Amino acid sequence: MSSSYALHPEAFQDLDDIRYYIAQHNPDADRVVSEIFDTLRRLVAFPQQGHRRPDLTLRPLRFVVVREYLIAYAPEQKPLWVVAVMHGRRHPRVMAAVLRERE
Repeated sequence: MSSSYALHPEAFQDLDDIRYYIAQHNPDADRVVSEIFDTLRRLVAFPQQGHRRPDLTLRPLRFVVVREYLIAYAPEQKPLWVVAVMHGRRHPRVMAAVLRERE
């Protein structure tokens, strides 16, 4: 199965930022990012498995959690479009603002 997903340019930056932040405190930074990419590959096959977050956006995005990170993606787009990867403890207003900026 080919990985049929694409990252918003800022979502790619999200992953770089996550890796950098974790690496400062934990040698397992690559493992966390690998788990996120493994999840993305699984989402390609079953894009509807995520949940909706109407508190964050009215767009038809779905969300899935990997460790403490929330992946926002568009399940209907081909390739699967990853909009953002954010820490799940960010304030919901901040997460909503990030998603609005990435429309």
